[in-house]
Amino acid sequence: MCPHQPPCPAADGPDRDAARTMVHHPEQGWSLLCNGVVLFEDTGELLPDGGVIAPHRPTDVPARTAPAPSAV
Repeated sequence: MCPHQPPCPAADGPDRDAARTMVHHPEQGWSLLCNGVVLFEDTGELLPDGGVIAPHRPTDVPARTAPAPSAV
């Protein structure tokens, strides 16, 4: 499917997001990669076989808290 050398990663590979962007629609929030993956701005993905990869950006990072004041 990919005409590039070296070829883009396969759609079922763990590095599928590294494929070249063929169509980019930032106003709609998606891009079509060379390997057939539709990549959404929320990091969700639609695979060529109809599979779905849920958004996977690290948004559930616990907030840092300040240390409790010491009693003097």
